Amino acid sequence: MAGHSQFKNIMHRKGAQDAKRAKQFAKIIRELTVATRSGLPEPGSNPRLRSAITAAREVNMPKDTIDRAIKKASGAAGGEDYIEVRYEGYGPAGVAVIVEGLTDNRNRTASDVRAAFSKYGGSMGEANSVSFMFRRLGVITYPISVASEDDMLEAAIEAGADNVVSSGTTHEITCEIEAFFTVRDSLETRFGEPENAKLDWRPENTISLDEDNARTLFKLLDVLEDHDDVQNVYANFDLSDELAEKLSA
Repeated sequence: MAGHSQFKNIMHRKGAQDAKRAKQFAKIIRELTVATRSGLPEPGSNPRLRSAITAAREVNMPKDTIDRAIKKASGAAGGEDYIEVRYEGYGPAGVAVIVEGLTDNRNRTASDVRAAFSKYGGSMGEANSVSFMFRRLGVITYPISVASEDDMLEAAIEAGADNVVSSGTTHEITCEIEAFFTVRDSLETRFGEPENAKLDWRPENTISLDEDNARTLFKLLDVLEDHDDVQNVYANFDLSDELAEKLSA
């Protein structure tokens, strides 16, 4: 698998996840805050909030923590105000990178992201300078055990999805972003809550990397991922199986 998912898999195998747990929770609480304010504080009436709650459960966030975040965001005081931001640029070897964030200080975040690109041999570009190299999709994932390949494909197509890829462990359903909530809700009615449901950037083409460029790129991606204001990072790179295994060691 190329790009962001491969990076995440390698970082996960490197360990040190416990140290990032609090930071991960903080990022999800920001999304819960913004999602709550984007509509009603009830998941049944707020699709974005339902997606945020699913993401919170995926990382085992306690229910009372989720409930407190929603209550705080829907209260009179409301807590912090966050702005949605997106930055685009190029990393080592011309790899295209998209950075999505939620920030209470746009200038600070832009400065930090630009500095990270520069430090690791890249450059931050203008808006939409690399996003044309990606396709924006809705992605819904179920464990392979919930349905046969044929049943999942049939249900997904009926719901309005574009494609289903079934592997040894999961069914991955993709759809246009306009159909995302409709497809997710339809599948949830039939198969229960998905393992994951989100909007994603998928590269149209990828750039193969050698070891030196891969190591530098991963340093950049790791710094970006670790930033408090950054929610998601995507990149259009590809690694050979041998190199991926070496970097995971």
